[in-house]
Amino acid sequence: MSEQQMRILEMLESKKISVEEAHRLLNVLEPEGGATQDARQAAAEKKARYLRVTVAPRPGHQNGGEEDGGGELVRVRVPMSLIRAGMKFTSLMPDAVRDKIAAALGERGIDLDARNLKPEEIEEMIEALSELEVSVVNAKEVVKVCVE
Repeated sequence: MSEQQMRILEMLESKKISVEEAHRLLNVLEPEGGATQDARQAAAEKKARYLRVTVAPRPGHQNGGEEDGGGELVRVRVPMSLIRAGMKFTSLMPDAVRDKIAAALGERGIDLDARNLKPEEIEEMIEALSELEVSVVNAKEVVKVCVE
């Protein structure tokens, strides 16, 4: 057993990480050829399929002195295939439109030019999203964004 594997198991034992996180880390350490059929199947099943956004009223939220139990619930589930198609769609945009998008993103400190995106980079960005999980709770609502 390698030193890295031992560290992962020690973190699991001390409850710094969950069993699922330990399993995922151990699979990353395993050489590509050494992956079992079960590990490959689990990775394929884990592949991100949807981007989910949920906005729900916070339980017990006070609105004018009365409990607001009837707030709006919003659930959005976007297929990752739609996101992939949208990313590829940028290649069909006229140069003037892509220039405007790049300029607008640049104003916000984002250096991204859609003309330079390669299919493997799109897949890499989508794969990076698979670990995304955002949860915001304020006085009125609970907002969750995740990839499943």
